[in-house]
Amino acid sequence: MAKAKVKKIKWLADVEGHDYPAAESYLTLLYPQEKVAEMIARFKNAAIVQFKAKDIFRASRLSLLGVSNSHVEKDREKIKKGKSLSPLLLARDEQTGRVVIADGYHRMCAIYEFNEDAFIHCKII
Repeated sequence: MAKAKVKKIKWLADVEGHDYPAAESYLTLLYPQEKVAEMIARFKNAAIVQFKAKDIFRASRLSLLGVSNSHVEKDREKIKKGKSLSPLLLARDEQTGRVVIADGYHRMCAIYEFNEDAFIHCKII
Protein backbone atom coordinates (compact mmCIF):
# COMPACT_ATOMS: atom_id res chain seq x y z
CA MET A 1 0.00 0.00 0.00
CA ALA A 2 1.37 3.42 -0.95
CA LYS A 3 1.92 5.81 1.89
CA ALA A 4 -0.21 8.95 1.90
CA LYS A 5 1.52 12.24 1.12
CA VAL A 6 1.69 14.65 4.02
CA LYS A 7 3.79 17.80 3.93
CA LYS A 8 4.57 17.96 7.63
CA ILE A 9 3.13 16.53 10.82
CA LYS A 10 2.22 19.34 13.19
CA TRP A 11 2.69 19.18 16.95
CA LEU A 12 1.27 20.99 19.94
CA ALA A 13 3.84 22.86 22.03
CA ASP A 14 3.10 20.61 25.02
CA VAL A 15 1.18 17.49 25.99
CA GLU A 16 -2.58 17.89 26.33
CA GLY A 17 -3.79 17.79 29.94
CA HIS A 18 -6.01 14.74 29.45
CA ASP A 19 -3.00 12.68 28.30
CA TYR A 20 -1.54 12.56 31.80
CA PRO A 21 -4.54 10.77 33.39
CA ALA A 22 -4.62 8.40 30.40
CA ALA A 23 -0.93 7.60 30.92
CA GLU A 24 -1.49 7.18 34.65
CA SER A 25 -4.34 4.72 34.05
CA TYR A 26 -2.18 2.61 31.75
CA LEU A 27 0.98 2.77 33.85
CA THR A 28 -0.94 1.73 36.98
CA LEU A 29 -1.42 -1.65 35.30
CA LEU A 30 2.36 -2.06 35.07
CA TYR A 31 3.79 -0.36 38.15
CA PRO A 32 2.84 0.39 41.77
CA GLN A 33 0.82 3.58 42.33
CA GLU A 34 3.70 5.33 44.14
CA LYS A 35 6.02 4.80 41.18
CA VAL A 36 3.33 5.95 38.74
CA ALA A 37 2.75 9.18 40.69
CA GLU A 38 6.49 9.88 40.51
CA MET A 39 6.53 9.08 36.78
CA ILE A 40 3.65 11.48 36.05
CA ALA A 41 5.41 14.26 37.96
CA ARG A 42 8.56 13.60 35.91
CA PHE A 43 6.55 13.65 32.66
CA LYS A 44 5.10 17.04 33.53
CA ASN A 45 8.60 18.47 34.02
CA ALA A 46 10.26 16.73 31.07
CA ALA A 47 11.31 18.60 27.95
CA ILE A 48 9.94 17.79 24.52
CA VAL A 49 12.41 15.72 22.48
CA GLN A 50 12.20 13.92 19.15
CA PHE A 51 12.81 10.36 17.99
CA LYS A 52 12.08 8.68 14.67
CA ALA A 53 8.84 6.69 14.51
CA LYS A 54 10.64 3.51 13.50
CA ASP A 55 13.03 3.79 16.45
CA ILE A 56 10.22 4.21 18.98
CA PHE A 57 8.48 1.14 17.54
CA ARG A 58 11.65 -0.92 17.71
CA ALA A 59 12.32 0.16 21.30
CA SER A 60 8.73 -0.50 22.40
CA ARG A 61 8.53 -3.89 20.64
CA LEU A 62 4.82 -3.29 20.03
CA SER A 63 2.95 -4.32 16.92
CA LEU A 64 1.67 -1.75 14.48
CA LEU A 65 -2.08 -1.16 14.62
CA GLY A 66 -3.68 -0.95 11.19
CA VAL A 67 -5.90 1.67 9.66
CA SER A 68 -8.95 -0.41 10.57
CA ASN A 69 -8.48 0.73 14.17
CA SER A 70 -10.90 3.62 14.78
CA HIS A 71 -8.48 5.53 17.02
CA VAL A 72 -5.67 5.26 14.47
CA GLU A 73 -8.06 6.40 11.73
CA LYS A 74 -9.11 9.42 13.82
CA ASP A 75 -5.46 10.44 14.23
CA ARG A 76 -4.77 9.86 10.52
CA GLU A 77 -7.57 12.30 9.71
CA LYS A 78 -6.09 14.89 12.08
CA ILE A 79 -2.75 14.56 10.28
CA LYS A 80 -4.36 14.88 6.84
CA LYS A 81 -6.26 18.01 7.94
CA GLY A 82 -3.08 19.59 9.31
CA LYS A 83 -4.22 19.53 12.94
CA SER A 84 -1.56 19.49 15.62
CA LEU A 85 -0.96 16.33 17.62
CA SER A 86 -0.09 15.98 21.27
CA PRO A 87 3.44 14.70 21.96
CA LEU A 88 3.78 11.10 23.13
CA LEU A 89 4.63 10.11 26.68
CA LEU A 90 7.40 7.48 26.78
CA ALA A 91 9.01 5.72 29.73
CA ARG A 92 12.21 3.72 29.70
CA ASP A 93 11.75 0.40 31.48
CA GLU A 94 15.29 -0.53 32.44
CA GLN A 95 14.24 -3.98 33.70
CA THR A 96 12.89 -5.08 30.31
CA GLY A 97 15.03 -2.85 28.10
CA ARG A 98 11.89 -1.54 26.41
CA VAL A 99 10.26 1.82 25.96
CA VAL A 100 6.72 1.95 27.31
CA ILE A 101 4.35 4.14 25.30
CA ALA A 102 2.41 5.50 28.26
CA ASP A 103 0.23 7.65 26.01
CA GLY A 104 0.13 8.13 22.25
CA TYR A 105 0.19 4.58 20.85
CA HIS A 106 -2.59 5.33 18.33
CA ARG A 107 -0.91 8.59 17.24
CA MET A 108 2.32 6.68 16.78
CA CYS A 109 0.65 4.08 14.55
CA ALA A 110 -1.04 6.79 12.47
CA ILE A 111 2.23 8.68 11.98
CA TYR A 112 4.17 5.53 11.10
CA GLU A 113 1.78 4.89 8.22
CA PHE A 114 2.65 8.28 6.71
CA ASN A 115 6.38 8.14 7.29
CA GLU A 116 8.35 5.69 9.40
CA ASP A 117 11.25 8.18 9.41
CA ALA A 118 9.08 11.01 10.78
CA PHE A 119 10.37 12.64 13.93
CA ILE A 120 7.90 12.18 16.75
CA HIS A 121 7.65 14.80 19.47
CA CYS A 122 7.58 13.23 22.90
CA LYS A 123 8.50 13.42 26.54
CA ILE A 124 10.67 10.54 27.75
CA ILE A 125 11.56 9.61 31.30
